[in-house]
Amino acid sequence: MIMPVRTFADLMPLLPELVVILGAFALLMLDLFVDERRRYLVHAGGIAVLAVATFMVATGVGGQGTVLNGMFVRDTAADVMKVAIGVVSMLSMVYAWSYLRARELYKGEVAVLMLFATAGMMLLVSAGSLVMVYLGLEMLALSSYALVAIDRDGPVASEAAIKYFVLGALASGLLLYGMSLVYGATGSLDLTRIAEVARSPDVSLMLVTGVVFMVAGIAFKFGAAPFHMWLPDVYSGAPTAITIFIGAAPSLASFGMAYRLLEVAAGPLSDHWRMALAGIAAISLVIGNLSAMVQSNLKRLLAYSTVSHVGFLFMGLAGGGAQGFSAAMFYSINYAVTTAAAFGAIVVLSSRGFESDRVDDFKGLNARSPWLAGLVLCVMASLAGVPPFLGFWAKLAVLRAALQGDMLWLALVGVVFAVVGAFYYLRVIKAMYFEEPEGHVPPAPSDRPLRVVFGVNALALLALGFAWSPIMAWCQRAFAG
Repeated sequence: MIMPVRTFADLMPLLPELVVILGAFALLMLDLFVDERRRYLVHAGGIAVLAVATFMVATGVGGQGTVLNGMFVRDTAADVMKVAIGVVSMLSMVYAWSYLRARELYKGEVAVLMLFATAGMMLLVSAGSLVMVYLGLEMLALSSYALVAIDRDGPVASEAAIKYFVLGALASGLLLYGMSLVYGATGSLDLTRIAEVARSPDVSLMLVTGVVFMVAGIAFKFGAAPFHMWLPDVYSGAPTAITIFIGAAPSLASFGMAYRLLEVAAGPLSDHWRMALAGIAAISLVIGNLSAMVQSNLKRLLAYSTVSHVGFLFMGLAGGGAQGFSAAMFYSINYAVTTAAAFGAIVVLSSRGFESDRVDDFKGLNARSPWLAGLVLCVMASLAGVPPFLGFWAKLAVLRAALQGDMLWLALVGVVFAVVGAFYYLRVIKAMYFEEPEGHVPPAPSDRPLRVVFGVNALALLALGFAWSPIMAWCQRAFAG
């Protein structure tokens, strides 16, 4: 039974989410009254709303606690993920503005949908009940489907949106069925109550089966192999600016969902789901890296690269315990920031009528723009896990977590395929520095604000590589209790 909210003070931990949702409704109304020339006000307002909400979370406005009779939990883990989600979502909105405007794809709904999706992610990482998990997940999913289909007249984008919708609905069905089995076995939707039942010595087969279905649903949402079928087509078919949003921030939300469902609710059954995650991690590393090696389209290459990175993230989850989850959280933050920069490179080098989304489009970039080539080098080096970039420390953290979780075999698979994965990132670097461009390559658009944002995003991967310790310590504090 949900207890009634007596005063507004009872909702204070929920204040950042309320700001995002009310801001989305306000911008939806504003969009009705501004003409095309002033539509930038809607987009700038969306970025401002996210900035305010992120600042509130980072400074502790509203305080931590539980509301709605435990359905919503604001703790340190949730705050860390929300800050990262807010930062990456703001980055995505900045990248989206000039890209969509140049192609006459921008509509006022873009900012509103991104805000609703962000609100869904924030609710998902603070879920204390299966109901809140599903509510946050569907807010994110429905908004993402609409964003992928924002190019209504483009057959490729429409096809990607349909695939995303159909396979996303399948993943939601798997997750919902697993939740129904868990509810049937425990008689409760509350995650802590489910954990209490799971601690009993005679765990029912129905509960274990429900957890297996939830693991499958989580793997689907992450895009882990063998549930990755939707990922390459959606990433390559959606407008690149939208791909940044659906590829970066939702990985943090998916990690939050995995933590709430697996550790908070099904923690006593970790012997069952840890081995399942380890197997999915190994398969993802193999399929993701081998498939990426043969791609010529950079967006599809990055999509299969995502599958391999999910394998590393699952490696941390499979390690289990506070060390494993803190390493996985650190990896998800690294991956979100790096993915935004990787697809941001395509946005910066694209122009109307020319999508710089093939590896060959990067040939000779150093001769045309040494600065941009250097920034792309930083991004690819971080994705490959080259020291001292942030990606190196993230891979090292999950490998250590796997070893501490007595999964030496999984750590060895990770090391081998980290080396294999470096091959296709080096292909991009080789194309920039050692190959001549083929045919006429249009000059990159001179959008100075966009270049500045991309520069900050890419250089942050190097700067954070030297200052990774405070971020890791922050992640460890999230699971210290």
